[in-house]
Amino acid sequence: MSFDKVIDNFNEIFFWTGDSHNSAAEYSENIFSVTGFDSSEILKLENTWSFLILKDDIEEYKKKLTEFENDKKKEYVEFNYRITRKDGAIIFVNEKIKVIRKSDGRIKKKFGMVTDITDYIREVEELKIKNEELEQLNSSKDNFISILSHDLRAPFTSILGFSEIILNESKLPEKDKAEYVKFIHDSSQSQLQLINHLFDWSHLQTGRIKLEFQRLHAQSITYNCVSYLTGLAVRKNINIDVKIPEAFHIDADERLITKVLINLISNAVKFSPVNELVEISANIYNSDFIEFIVRDNGVGISETNREKVFDIGKIFTTEGTKGEKGSGLGLMLAKQVIEKHGGEIWFYSKEGKGSEFHFTVPSAANTILLVLENNEILNDLKREMEKSFPGLKVVAAENAFEALEKISDKLPSLLICEHNLPLMDGLQFVNTVREKHKNMQLPFIVFLYSDSEELLKSYQEIGVKAIKQEPSLSDQLKERIESLLVM
Repeated sequence: MSFDKVIDNFNEIFFWTGDSHNSAAEYSENIFSVTGFDSSEILKLENTWSFLILKDDIEEYKKKLTEFENDKKKEYVEFNYRITRKDGAIIFVNEKIKVIRKSDGRIKKKFGMVTDITDYIREVEELKIKNEELEQLNSSKDNFISILSHDLRAPFTSILGFSEIILNESKLPEKDKAEYVKFIHDSSQSQLQLINHLFDWSHLQTGRIKLEFQRLHAQSITYNCVSYLTGLAVRKNINIDVKIPEAFHIDADERLITKVLINLISNAVKFSPVNELVEISANIYNSDFIEFIVRDNGVGISETNREKVFDIGKIFTTEGTKGEKGSGLGLMLAKQVIEKHGGEIWFYSKEGKGSEFHFTVPSAANTILLVLENNEILNDLKREMEKSFPGLKVVAAENAFEALEKISDKLPSLLICEHNLPLMDGLQFVNTVREKHKNMQLPFIVFLYSDSEELLKSYQEIGVKAIKQEPSLSDQLKERIESLLVM
């Protein structure tokens, strides 16, 4: 095999000149795969190879090449630059040149290799960016730990000081004692909140918290959060107005999404003057997400602090309008939780005018799982339900084991089955589902073909709606569906 054929098997471009320094360069055929030009086209270009080099790089290239050629002692040079391919794409190349010189130092022969290093350069740039991001993150975490250490230590000096006074001053007036105890209680509560937030935040960072998604009634969990914060609101005579449509359901981890709501609502109360209003609303964000909004007319967030709100390296705390303490970690934890749910969180605020925080979480459509042995009746009933309840998704299964498999993927809003299921009757099926999903109050409707009062009572005792009829979309079943599902 000739030398030309061997070098054509490489991905790099090889070039060489003859015995005369002024002789034209020859290029290996793989010049086409790198540049889009064949060797004959390159030789026809003005200034041949130099024509391809970018204008921003050509001056430096020529300068270094001239210095190399004029230095009679140098036999090797290497440099990087950019060229423009025939298709207009710009690529990075590395060029290596080796020369053979005459006794007087003049170049006799020249050999070279040009390699496309575009992918390498891009990888280096990406690594630089990632390295800068990691350095910034490490710096932020160092700053975070420094601030956190101060926030963890600072209150204990006062807590210990006031507790020592209470313990040692036997004649301390009851009024002063009560004031000191209240300070100790409030400071301890604030520290416990900080530690709880830190615990949850660190577990989310390291992936040690596994989110347990379930279908949640948006209005109910919001009212639960408001109830939890009633005492805080009453002390400032603040009214909390909830405007969330009853039909909204979300697919979320109840414990974590509750933490987000409690944090945002408590912040709204904390930073509101007395006799003010806090509004909590929700609307459809898009086909997959529900948007929550917590709005107050409080002190707002200054321009200086806005960029710090979700930044771990710039954690800050601000006292509420009645001196309420905060940990500064709550909003960062909220951001982590919402992002783990695939949502987003953002805010609008004006100093002295109030704030509104928005976040999105996945919506959960109403779904019925229908479990009947007879395939023909099953499909007929499914079609009737879909026609009568257009906004409802109906999933079908012919036996309990198929139903259990479908439930393992996603819990339905309502489960309708018949008592006489093959291999596992309705009572066994209900108990199996509830055992596997202990934290969910999943509603059931069961068709009974029997007039047995004992069987009816068995279902009633476990809180299951039982209907003494053949499987069909009767008015009674429609009423039961509407009573159990918010459409």
